[in-house]
Amino acid sequence: MRPFNYILFLFICISLYSQEKKPNILFIISDDLTATAVSSYENKTCHTPNIDKLASEGIRYTKAYTQYPVCGPSRASFMSGYYPNATTTFGYVSGRKNIGTNRKTWSQLFKDNGYYTARVSKIYHMGVPIDIETGSNGQDDEASWTERFNSQGPEWKANGNAELVQGNPDGKIERKGGNVMTIVKADGDDLVHSDGKTAKKASELIRKHKSKPFFLAVGFVRPHVPFVAPKSYFEPYPFNNITLPKKVDDDWDDIPKRGINYVTSVNAKMTLEQEKKAVAAYYASVAYMDAQVGKVLKTLKEEELEDNTIVIFTSDHGFHLGEHNFWMKVSLHEESVRVPLIIKVPGKKATVCHSFVELLDLYPTISELAGLKPSKYIQGKSLVKTIDNPKKKVRNMAFSVSQGGKSFLLRHDKWAYIQYNEDASAGIELFDMENDPKQFTNLALKPNYFKIVKRFKKKLAQKLKAVRTNDLGIEYSID
Repeated sequence: MRPFNYILFLFICISLYSQEKKPNILFIISDDLTATAVSSYENKTCHTPNIDKLASEGIRYTKAYTQYPVCGPSRASFMSGYYPNATTTFGYVSGRKNIGTNRKTWSQLFKDNGYYTARVSKIYHMGVPIDIETGSNGQDDEASWTERFNSQGPEWKANGNAELVQGNPDGKIERKGGNVMTIVKADGDDLVHSDGKTAKKASELIRKHKSKPFFLAVGFVRPHVPFVAPKSYFEPYPFNNITLPKKVDDDWDDIPKRGINYVTSVNAKMTLEQEKKAVAAYYASVAYMDAQVGKVLKTLKEEELEDNTIVIFTSDHGFHLGEHNFWMKVSLHEESVRVPLIIKVPGKKATVCHSFVELLDLYPTISELAGLKPSKYIQGKSLVKTIDNPKKKVRNMAFSVSQGGKSFLLRHDKWAYIQYNEDASAGIELFDMENDPKQFTNLALKPNYFKIVKRFKKKLAQKLKAVRTNDLGIEYSID
């Protein structure tokens, strides 16, 4: 072989080898899934065997927090790499308009580095149920993907036994569309509904693109309302067996008006029976979603791709299931802002990490694991060191915002501090998370805690300044 041809041959071989060694990325995200409903976390009633198996093989983060407990701004944040208050992205948009065309989103970085990137169903914001009913792209960002696939489903109109458990105290209304708790014990199998179609398409794409590196984002819409799933998933969860969260008399008396969630047992006029039915239906929806996760992971194993695929599972935010008589999201209380997060990296041991982490950290973490360098301006922190050393602390606190970026949470090991408005004019909350983990007693206005509140106000002002100026090199401690 001539010297030139030999060198060319070696170059081609090295290039092909390098391409083969690029890790695949499988990013799976559920919609409105609270950590309190996952059995590998603390729930012992709702069974999630497929998520649990992934947790047993990867690193499970126990203190992972959303940056905004509403679908649109949360997804815009972790896909763009910026806090909501940095981009002023607080609504149902992708966030592209506010970061410009020159800065790359998470998946776009992979796309521009030779990866096949695809999303199946909801990654950026899609209205559920409306965009799922119509098969719309919602507020998706086209530049982030090589291909996009939507998973149309019947949602609240699905055939089956239906019951509206919100705003329907006398039970006269069978079902209702929109962002309300309609329950449908649906006829037919998994493939009648959006998530079943999503799992099927994701599996097809894994098989089709297994020979080249891929970034596949798989968005399941359950357990987001309406609570729709094939009727078999409801059978393990009879509502009469549901134990509702502890109720405390006058629970709202010591928190500001802004701290009372937008959907409550009171304004939704829910009976105790309807509350139990809502929780049971949520668990059934979670079980259905978990089964679809299992199908995608099974395909990955069947195609012998597990040894070269980084798998991430999480949710965009949490969900209240009657705690404090609160329902759904938006609130900055624990059940609404804490999410499950599991990262499985080939060759790394399964473990548990108790460091505070944020969904914002996924972008720099997965990029680093894949050997890609994101923009120096993105605001997350890499979690790579926690994968080898789960005792490593990445953050002293987690930061979340809500209500148009005007309500703030600093979640510390011992304290959860919530402030409404930058000047605290709409109130504050302080909870001792060691002695009061369910957040029943607001200590913020008690004289013994004034010094702690003062320190948190200072830390919040520093954090907001850092977020807006991108000066995020200093990690502030409250100790």
